[in-house]
Amino acid sequence: MMLGTPESRNFSPYKRMWVSFGDRELIPFTQRATEARKRLPSLKRLLASCRLCAWECEARRLRGDLGECGLDGRLYLSSTSLHHGEEPVISGERGSGTVFFTGCNLHCPFCQNFMFSKLHHGRPVTPKTLAAKMIRLAREGAHNINLVTPTPQIAPVLEALILAWDEGLDLPIIYNCGGYENVETLRLLDGLIDVYLPDLKYGSDDAGRLSGPKDHFTRSLAAIHEMKRQVGPLALDEEGVAKQGLIVRHLVLPGGLSDTDHVLQTISEQVGQDTAVSLMCQYFPIEPVSDHPALGRPLSAIEYGRAIKAMHHYGLTNGWMQKFRAPHTVRKWEPRKEM
Repeated sequence: MMLGTPESRNFSPYKRMWVSFGDRELIPFTQRATEARKRLPSLKRLLASCRLCAWECEARRLRGDLGECGLDGRLYLSSTSLHHGEEPVISGERGSGTVFFTGCNLHCPFCQNFMFSKLHHGRPVTPKTLAAKMIRLAREGAHNINLVTPTPQIAPVLEALILAWDEGLDLPIIYNCGGYENVETLRLLDGLIDVYLPDLKYGSDDAGRLSGPKDHFTRSLAAIHEMKRQVGPLALDEEGVAKQGLIVRHLVLPGGLSDTDHVLQTISEQVGQDTAVSLMCQYFPIEPVSDHPALGRPLSAIEYGRAIKAMHHYGLTNGWMQKFRAPHTVRKWEPRKEM
């Protein structure tokens, strides 16, 4: 199946024309630090007996206990870089200022980013250090600051953002997360986040048990509704780069494990057909699932083709698909050497 001409590495345009629905009002960059300082104590209270994500595990992370995410209360950073492999409206021409945090609040056995989510590659840093790295990304030409899996550490991350905003940072902030979010936490970020980039990984709570939670679909959908309430549909700037709005990602899993048809139906009927969707086929088996009857093999072209047809069927005409390239080997799960 021809997927179109790639515009940002593996991504192809699903539809080139974007409908303008008008921007929701966000807090001006010059006022964000002041407003964020008011909200920071509430986020720290959520962290103290941790309820930052939808697990609400109540671990005393500031005292050194580990949460469901496997992290204590410190800020752990894996890497920062200008990333050119995201969706075209995220990477743009100059790249996305990507900040990869260590750890994750989900337990996906097939995680494609296992180096930092599972093996916890990274190191503790201060909010001041993180703020300096954000400023550096801006000076290098980044279109945005792309926070990857920030939820377990959002309190110290917000401290870093406050310092960066004080220094004049005026790039869109992208909240790039796994979707299993606590709406209470998201409401404390209202007006401070420009673009939400969550996953809707599964089409039912039962399917979502693969990643750990018993209520994955229910909580993720509630979070996506809150995100859209805050930022509205996707809006682009004069360079064709996202300046505000919601993009929902979905990774198609082999063997129908992600319940993709119902994911796309739910987005269309409950979130809205104006929602930008990134339909991904980049699944590859990693060593821990090499013996799994479904996850132990790559996604097939036929399975991804069915997902594309479903996207058409449910009227989701804003977004992207990927050029299909099936991997042929299992990726080994090995610790990365510290630099």
